[in-house]
Amino acid sequence: MRVPARHAVRGIGLLCAAALSLTACASSSTTGSGSANTASSASAVQAALAKGGTITVWAWEPTLKQVVTDFEAKYPKVHVNLVNAGTGDKQYTALQNAVQAGNGGPDVAQIEYYALGQFALGKSVQDLSGFGAASLSSSYSPGPWSSVNIGGGVYALPMDSGPMALFYNKKVFDKYGLTVPTTWAQYLDDAKKLHAADPNAYITNDTGDAGFTTSLIWQAGGHPYKVDGTKVSVDFTDAGSTAFTSTWQQLVSAKLVAPVNSWSDQWYKGLGDGTIATLASGAWMPANFVSGVPGASGDWRVAPLPQWQAGQNASAENGGSSLAVMKASANQDLAYGFLQFANAGAGVQDRIKGGAFPATTADLNSSAFLNTAFPYFGGQKANQIFAQSAKNVVKGWQYLPFQVYANSIFNDTVGKAYVSSTTLTQGLQAWQDASVKYGSQQGFTTG
Repeated sequence: MRVPARHAVRGIGLLCAAALSLTACASSSTTGSGSANTASSASAVQAALAKGGTITVWAWEPTLKQVVTDFEAKYPKVHVNLVNAGTGDKQYTALQNAVQAGNGGPDVAQIEYYALGQFALGKSVQDLSGFGAASLSSSYSPGPWSSVNIGGGVYALPMDSGPMALFYNKKVFDKYGLTVPTTWAQYLDDAKKLHAADPNAYITNDTGDAGFTTSLIWQAGGHPYKVDGTKVSVDFTDAGSTAFTSTWQQLVSAKLVAPVNSWSDQWYKGLGDGTIATLASGAWMPANFVSGVPGASGDWRVAPLPQWQAGQNASAENGGSSLAVMKASANQDLAYGFLQFANAGAGVQDRIKGGAFPATTADLNSSAFLNTAFPYFGGQKANQIFAQSAKNVVKGWQYLPFQVYANSIFNDTVGKAYVSSTTLTQGLQAWQDASVKYGSQQGFTTG
């Protein structure tokens, strides 16, 4: 599930001062079964669950409360201390403080996919390969699984996913005779027609968002980030980035996108009254419509994401989190047992019932899941669209090992294109330059 208004705090990307420091970030107090230097096993995990003990889980995702209840019922000798240490970057700050202090951290932490790389490179989360996690590769859809595989290791288990789709206001589309776009070129045409018919209505809102921008570049086949250990490169001149800027610049220049911040009161109002007609977002979005825009129930529908080239079926991820075992945990076998239950076992159903979108292929392909009707979307079986999107996620995407920091400077670079004469291409170049400079300062080999 995406964290609303996820804006990284400047400097949070400072996991350690340099690459050499990154390799020494984790606390050395990795004791107990399944410690950092010990390859565990399924039998060791089961033995630990039977013996019992206490683990602490830092997570903000609400459906985990039921997961913990059912986990403790199955393993009565295990107690899980579930702590909300803050959402997104707030938790990451607290987590990094604990890593640097060498104590006070959790056994398990919820970490969004875009942020996982820097914790993995910092060696503060455990490579789960020793637990046999690699054998679960076929259990998850491609996007989430590739996000937890970093440098040949498996550093978390996927908790959910955010395959993208287009949410559109059918009432507005019918009113103005708009066709549901199958390409971004058609989307641009719809934007022009809608705004011409009603100057107060916009095809969507956008004031500049790092996650949204990179997701559309991802869908376009872009690979601006390339990471090989501490070697990183950033290139926003690739074909995918160019495809994005060539279309999106027209929307921005012609003022065809509402200058409204997502998750603001004005944004919810626009979704409700039809002045914001579409959202290209992750499959976690339906619950936000139900809770945030109840008055528009029945007006909205879901469609596949428009394509950069007609006839393609490409998609991307937008949002989503994993659960990782902290390397400093003295109870790694218990911690991994919880991960298995929550993200590969019965806990998955708890989360689906609570409104989460799964990353597990078995659930994505189940008839019960696919045939779920969404009253909010006029009875549409929207999961069929989301599940297909999950299968169509373009493979090979990578995030920077300091993506949290990179995202924190997005508004100072690319964001200028929304409020000045700076173009998106110029903004992306500035973002690239600033990211490369930062990486070099932190000891990464950049190019």
